[in-house]
Amino acid sequence: MYRGRIAPSPTGYLHLGHAVTFLCAQERARKAQGKLILRIEDLDPVRCRPEFSDAIINDLRWFGLSWDEGPDLDGPFQPYRQSERRTWYGKALAGLQGAGLVYPCYCSRKDVAAASLAPHDEDEEPIYPGTCRKFIGTASSSLPENVNWRFRVPDGEEINFVDLRLGPQSAVAGREFGDFIVWRRDDVPAYQLAVVVDDAAMQVSEVVRGEDLLTSTFRQLLLYRALQTQAPAFYHTALVTDAAGKRLAKRHESLSLRALRASGKTPEELVPRGPVQG
Repeated sequence: MYRGRIAPSPTGYLHLGHAVTFLCAQERARKAQGKLILRIEDLDPVRCRPEFSDAIINDLRWFGLSWDEGPDLDGPFQPYRQSERRTWYGKALAGLQGAGLVYPCYCSRKDVAAASLAPHDEDEEPIYPGTCRKFIGTASSSLPENVNWRFRVPDGEEINFVDLRLGPQSAVAGREFGDFIVWRRDDVPAYQLAVVVDDAAMQVSEVVRGEDLLTSTFRQLLLYRALQTQAPAFYHTALVTDAAGKRLAKRHESLSLRALRASGKTPEELVPRGPVQG
């Protein structure tokens, strides 16, 4: 059975780009006569706020979205808020540590940026230079504190998948993306690990998201393999951009669903109903 998901993060109000992507996810789920899950990705205790979480549900419903499982509905995979799912992430991390697939990293973000010579997109982390690769990560009672845990990518391996919109995609590990963080030094599970654990546990069969997350897919495919679980299919949508051609982000407050709604706009004016071009 088709199982899709929408997974907003309550670090600000949803903008039009989010809405278009989520509408595409809903349409693909309905076309496949499957189910759509709402998951709130509220791991970051500093940036995530309850009022944004409440606004997400309110704004999505105003925009015409509905879902079959989620925080305000019954479902088999409760809870649907990542802040309540740390036990699952901890077990996954312990498994990666026991297999020697992750290692403790003592480098700061500044250290990594200074040491990396490879150019990278403003939204992408620089390729990790391997400074702490000499350390071995194992599951034990005396794990180092205040460190990032990085996944050791298989250098030189070509990772491939077929995107359902963009077609065949490939990237070489260690060249186009490097060792990445799965657990942060402030004791917060990182996005890459949490999303893989949740999508696997919630039996998501297709992930619909913006193409700005394309590189993340290669990292996540490695995690699916490491955790010995089946990866979903992926459909990366085209990005909604502003007048300058920059992709929309939460800094575009004037284009948030909340602001557009307050200005008198209707969902039909924002995105004419019909098949959504992804």
